[in-house]
Amino acid sequence: MLGSMGPYDDDSWQPASMAVLRERLAEPGGRLAAFVVDAPGARGALAACAVGTVEQRLGAPGNHAGLSGHVFSVVTDAAMRRRGYSRACMRALLAWYREQGVVKIDLHASPEGEPLYASLGFVRTPAPSMRLML
Repeated sequence: MLGSMGPYDDDSWQPASMAVLRERLAEPGGRLAAFVVDAPGARGALAACAVGTVEQRLGAPGNHAGLSGHVFSVVTDAAMRRRGYSRACMRALLAWYREQGVVKIDLHASPEGEPLYASLGFVRTPAPSMRLML
C-alpha cells in the first residue's frame, strides 16, 4: 500500500507499528478494526485487507457525536486483484463503522484505489490539508 503512494526505503517504523496494531486489535470493544481475505490455497497469506480506526473529536453539524473514522492500509496482493477482495474488506469495515455510530469517514486514496472508494460513496473534499512533522 505504501509503495503505491511513493517510494519508501525506510522500514524501521514497522516494529513499532506492529506492536501498536497487536495491542489495539486485542482491546475488547477497541477502536481499531482489521478485515482480511485470506489468499486462496496459500496458508497464512493475505489476499487483501482494510484497517480503520475510530477517533473521538468534538461534535459538529452533521456529526453530533464527534465520532470520526479513518481508513488506512487497504491493500490487495498484486496477484489477487480484480476479484472483489478489497471491496469485501471495505464493506465489512463500513458495516463496523455503522455499528460504532460513525457517520464521517476519511481516507487517502491512491489512484488505483480511488474508483473502488468512489463506488462505495466516497467523494473528494474541498478542504485543504496541511501537516507539521515534529
